[in-house]
Amino acid sequence: MLRLLRLLLLLLLLPPPGSPEPPGLAPLSPAAPPQAPDLLYADGLRAYAAGAWAPAVALLREALRSRAALGRARRDCGALCAAEPGAALPAVPLDAPGRDSGPGRAQGAWERLLLRAALRRAECLTQCGARRLGPGGAARLRVGSALRDAFRRREPYNYLQRAYYQLKKLDLAAAAAHTFFVANPTHLQMREDMAKYRRMSRVRPQSFRDLETPPHWAAYDEGLELLGRQEAGLALPRLEEALQEILAQMESCRAGCEGPEEQQSEEEEEGAGSQGGLYEIIAGHWIRVLQCRQRCVGDTATRPGRSFPVPDFLPSLLRQLHKAHAQVGNLSQAMENVLSVLLFYPEDETAKKVLNEYQTQLGEPRPGLGPREDIQRFILRSLGEKRHLYYAMEHLGASFKDPDPWTPAAVIPEALREKLREDQEKRPWDHEPPQPKPLTHWKDVLLLEGVTLTHDARQLNGSERVVLDGLLTPAECGVLLQLAKDATEAGARSGYRGRRSPHSPHERFEGLTVLKAAQLAHAGAVGSQGAKLLLEVSERVRTLTQAYFSPERPLHLSFTQLVCRSAIEGEQDQRMDLSHPVHADNCVLDPDTGECWREPPAYTYRDYSGLLYLNDDFHGGDLFFTEPNALTVTAQVRPRCGRLVAFSSGGENPHGVWAVTRGRRCALALWHTWAPEHREQEWAEAKELLKEPEEEEEEEEEEEEMPSRDPSPEPPSRRLQRVQDKTGKLPRVREEL
Repeated sequence: MLRLLRLLLLLLLLPPPGSPEPPGLAPLSPAAPPQAPDLLYADGLRAYAAGAWAPAVALLREALRSRAALGRARRDCGALCAAEPGAALPAVPLDAPGRDSGPGRAQGAWERLLLRAALRRAECLTQCGARRLGPGGAARLRVGSALRDAFRRREPYNYLQRAYYQLKKLDLAAAAAHTFFVANPTHLQMREDMAKYRRMSRVRPQSFRDLETPPHWAAYDEGLELLGRQEAGLALPRLEEALQEILAQMESCRAGCEGPEEQQSEEEEEGAGSQGGLYEIIAGHWIRVLQCRQRCVGDTATRPGRSFPVPDFLPSLLRQLHKAHAQVGNLSQAMENVLSVLLFYPEDETAKKVLNEYQTQLGEPRPGLGPREDIQRFILRSLGEKRHLYYAMEHLGASFKDPDPWTPAAVIPEALREKLREDQEKRPWDHEPPQPKPLTHWKDVLLLEGVTLTHDARQLNGSERVVLDGLLTPAECGVLLQLAKDATEAGARSGYRGRRSPHSPHERFEGLTVLKAAQLAHAGAVGSQGAKLLLEVSERVRTLTQAYFSPERPLHLSFTQLVCRSAIEGEQDQRMDLSHPVHADNCVLDPDTGECWREPPAYTYRDYSGLLYLNDDFHGGDLFFTEPNALTVTAQVRPRCGRLVAFSSGGENPHGVWAVTRGRRCALALWHTWAPEHREQEWAEAKELLKEPEEEEEEEEEEEEMPSRDPSPEPPSRRLQRVQDKTGKLPRVREEL
């Protein structure tokens, strides 16, 4: 009932249909106390799954607002309580001489002071949280690690853009899509969605904006751009704003480190939340808080969608600031920023030289001129935390990866310096590269003469993948390419009949099945040589695929198609989509969860897939494999004549094709199955149709006379039948028609 009432309330907050709405996601009700983000997000996903687009939008937006309000409240309450009178430990000397002094007495005084300060801070934070967040405060809005990761990846905006699209709010859909895409630039489906939005005339250009851009990045980028145009006067305010926003963002991040979710995450990962006594638990939690605070430096310096932070973010910004101040004649402020750089790197010769130049230009010493106070506070606090963490590393076995290259050596205990130095200097080439596995480990594969193993699964960063070269000669590739061309001219395109590809509006797709090729050859529309070669090559691929992946279990062809993708001229500018989106061949891939559901409409009976390429005279069109999230590319293969890429058809091998931006890309696509009932019936029909009278007798006579009449090597598919293994037994590879 409570969820129903909340849903009705949020629906009332939605603007009426047809009302103008600016691009962006404005807060729904800023004065209302935030609700639990996890419940709102879960309800939003349920509404989305049910197709209730308006409630889904309301709930997801409120989840975003609640999450942001929780972060602001923690930051503000932390700053307020830290500045409260009496918040710090009183400066009472515990070892002062007196009648009651002694080890036990000093320990009792220390405990009382510590607990009194902790209780006062807890009381202040609890009261502040209740005022800002309602009864229960931050504890009521506790967020788990899974939801925290979802918000970090901006997943709510992915659902929002789809829901807005269904509601015909295209500007808002484009804004949400762009926001998600900025943080997930390799998300292939979103690349296609973005391309579609850009082609829509009703979507305004200003809609493509990042709704979650941290303020410091916007100011930083604009300041650097202005400085690059020699407009230092305009750049200075933006660079100063960037510095203040960076420090504010770090404070917000640090405040989040004290929240219950950080403790919850660590307890879930380590399972050690209740181990040890009072002081061990206090020390363990304090170490985790300090580790989190130190990570805030890297988090703040990492752009959305990037994996690594900008190196030396603060010192580099200070260098830009002193240059900008010097260009406009503010030498005193320029010196402040140079002195601040020297706090990070006291031996920086370039900074020392610039400082001397500024002092010479000023002429007389300026009393009180020193580094920036905000940078001094930042460094002193950071060094204090590092000392605690290095102490915990040395004496408690804690782990700590220092995010800063400027940490003075004096802060690091001598016992740890050598090990840390070795870790920093260690390079990948210090180790011998792994040796390739011997041939006997490759599942006793029987390679044809002239066919070479180019990449195995290990080299392709996956499982059940292989690249073989040499399956076709250039002449055979030419015959099959001519077959595709002749079939196109005969108007016999199967599949999509030469129309625009269903996967990309920028390409034309043509497909030719083995039966259609045989029918055209039988009618005289195309040469019989190409149609027969198509049959022979498909069996050649099946035989090799079985030998490599399934020597003990027969594979059958389930579908064979000669496919050509052609780039449409004049439609390739600023293209962002793929020739074929990421997918798996026998299951429905869900990139959001990484699951692959082996159910219709997928061809669930397909077990292995193969692509035999015929040419490479085109731009783009490379095959690539990804992780199950359809984001991370794990391997990429460039087509060439006679190259076969074979792989298992399940969710372990998601794959796609980069856009073909020029020329025509042709390949033979084949799918294999273990199930005899799903073997390709058209293949047998095509073979029967191409079979000429008394063909068997002619083949026997020709084979007997071949050594004397034609010394050239026989086709690989026939040679394979004669190959024997080292024991003299016939190979386990056998033809299954």
